[in-house]
Amino acid sequence: MASLDFETEKAAFRAYYDENIALLESAKGSFLTLIRSLLVAGQMGAATTTGRVKDREESIKKFNRKYRGTLESSGTPYGIADHITDLVGLRIVCLYEDEVGPVSDLIRAEFEVLGVTDKIAEVEGTENAFGYKGLHLDLKLDGHRSGMPEYALYASISFELQIRTIVQDSWSVLDHKIKYKQSIPAGLKRRINTLAALFELADREFRQVRDATSAEIEKAEAEDNAGDLAEVETEGAPDNEAPAIDDVQPGQFAPLNAFRFLRIAKHFFPEFEFEPEKVDGFTAEIVQREPNISRGKFNFYLNKNIGEVRRYRADFLHDNPNDGFNAYTEIRHALYAGNPDLFSDMLTNDARGSFDQWRAAEAAPAAGAEAAS
Repeated sequence: MASLDFETEKAAFRAYYDENIALLESAKGSFLTLIRSLLVAGQMGAATTTGRVKDREESIKKFNRKYRGTLESSGTPYGIADHITDLVGLRIVCLYEDEVGPVSDLIRAEFEVLGVTDKIAEVEGTENAFGYKGLHLDLKLDGHRSGMPEYALYASISFELQIRTIVQDSWSVLDHKIKYKQSIPAGLKRRINTLAALFELADREFRQVRDATSAEIEKAEAEDNAGDLAEVETEGAPDNEAPAIDDVQPGQFAPLNAFRFLRIAKHFFPEFEFEPEKVDGFTAEIVQREPNISRGKFNFYLNKNIGEVRRYRADFLHDNPNDGFNAYTEIRHALYAGNPDLFSDMLTNDARGSFDQWRAAEAAPAAGAEAAS
């Protein structure tokens, strides 16, 4: 029975919390699993999801700070648990700010929405104000899921879901460390607002860098349509060789960068997964050794030497079945074969010695046949 006696309600809340903590923890885990599955199914797999059950005494402090005064002044009896909507709290952290909306739409379609607090709109709708930005949803299982055996225990448990970006999440953490933000000198308040604005700018710049990166990849892909890269037949090439790229085209002198590397590498290795971080570092290794290397020159190294490298790879793996020889290793060998002076240190001493020995053995019969004729 609700009352206006804070001590009585504190005792009642502590008893409720202690009796239900195991259930709350179990609900948190179930909700997390469900939301992660929904994100993956909705192709939002890059988002991270965490959860927690709010500390008992922290819950009481929150009620005392936010709700007690208003309720008691209006003579409204209360139960503390009724006002702590984030007793179970989950958080989704997105990479980019334009993912917050789609993630929210995905989640709202799968739960009963009890309330929405859009702190993004609150901040952006206030002139000259900065601060924590994020979307808070108060949710519970909808009628369909709450009737399922695996969710029946949690049908009555609501939870708060926060959706924010990595940058917003970072600002929220740091913002809580700033002790004084209201009744302070104007100069200090301006510095805090400037700091918040920088975080907001960072969010936008991350998104724009992502979009610009996608545009550069599309530009590199579009070089095909412009005639910069054209497939030609490789007469007499073994079956396991990729078709070459004839790069004697107008775009051949474009400087090699990660996007052009990726375009050419995918042509020679269409089944290999080139991770962006590795592509970036590997391209830098190449450019460091040949600073003026063009897209055409890189393609020439691969076009000319990949057949020989793949014959060596087959022999190497036959003799060393437990070793690996992936696409990057093939490219390293092709570069070394194309210009040993520049690219010798892209192979270890052992790898270089083994490749040189194999090439010498391959060249010996041909040299002997030529001398005999």
